[in-house]
Amino acid sequence: MDKASIKDYPRFKLGSAFTKEQHDFFNKHGFVHFTGVFSTEEVKELIEGYEEASKKLIASKDKMVNGIPVIFGLDENGHRIVQRFPYTSLWSDRIHQMAIDPRLQMFKNLLTQKTARVAEDERDGVVFNHYVNSKYSKFKQMGWHTDSLREIFFGKKVYETLNIGIYMDNSSAINGGLRILPGTHKQTLFGILFKKMYYRNTKADKDEVLVVASPGDVVVHHGHMWHRVGHSEHKDGTSRRRIMYIPVLCGPKQKPKMNGNNKKTPIYHHFQSLAKFDKVG
Repeated sequence: MDKASIKDYPRFKLGSAFTKEQHDFFNKHGFVHFTGVFSTEEVKELIEGYEEASKKLIASKDKMVNGIPVIFGLDENGHRIVQRFPYTSLWSDRIHQMAIDPRLQMFKNLLTQKTARVAEDERDGVVFNHYVNSKYSKFKQMGWHTDSLREIFFGKKVYETLNIGIYMDNSSAINGGLRILPGTHKQTLFGILFKKMYYRNTKADKDEVLVVASPGDVVVHHGHMWHRVGHSEHKDGTSRRRIMYIPVLCGPKQKPKMNGNNKKTPIYHHFQSLAKFDKVG
């Protein structure tokens, strides 16, 4: 599949094991899209889990979770919301149960390393992103980045990683969809570091592929891959786009972090402070 045809990439159904076609597609392009993995009721459960966890976090007045900054904002009604919530599964049993669901655990098999694991208490854990294009939102888009930057700043070998994205809302070009650069999961360390300016660069790339997804879809991408999130052309509640990311990590397990605000913030999160989260009005 060449660059022209990859823009109309195939969507798959998730079975009890990955097919050769699915493995080959992921290995070549660095991502794979499965439709209808989670039911409407299951998506509703995950959203309710996030909302319950958000209320607890806001009431706690914590600004970090295990040293990772939380991004807060206001929705279209002026209510405070959590727009980037790290370690969500540690605050919600509903989301924790999702993370240990066999349907997600099987994604470890996309990687060849035996140490591959779904990681709830490492790096940023399960992250819930809540994009809204409203006046006081702080999280409307995200510039180009790779997920492997955090691995580099831990000063250890850069192992393979995955991010499993579960979609709660429709995602498209008009509603701030995910854009990826297929094949960049095979780039060198130099490419991971310098191909683009992290977070500040929000410009479209001629080779990017738009991910069009529906609620309940799962899109998995390799951690070395360059990707960005566009901003919605809609406003307020119509622009809402919620997606949850579950990490799959390899290599030695990192020591679990403790709850609280007294943990040192990893250096890669200082790069995120450069992001143009609130550029769009």
